[in-house]
Amino acid sequence: MEEPKKDLTYYLGLPYTIEVIRDDDEVNPGWVARVVELPGCITQGDTFEELGEMIDDAMRGWIEIALDDDIPVPEPRPQEEYSGKFVVRVPK
Repeated sequence: MEEPKKDLTYYLGLPYTIEVIRDDDEVNPGWVARVVELPGCITQGDTFEELGEMIDDAMRGWIEIALDDDIPVPEPRPQEEYSGKFVVRVPK
């Protein structure tokens, strides 16, 4: 089976981890979003609603520049599978 071409469309279709943080700064409050796997890929918006389009735009720009400059584009980390069990040790 042939490996898919790793172009902009390929990378934008991957499930990257996006971290969203509320910025409660008194002067300039809003929201910050960053793509964990893409160093420096970050954006800020006044409202939570506008973050989706803004992070998509930031990712597109980050990946385009990396591809143009022949910089490897990190892919999302695989999700870890957990057994659903946890062990707790307590004194007798």
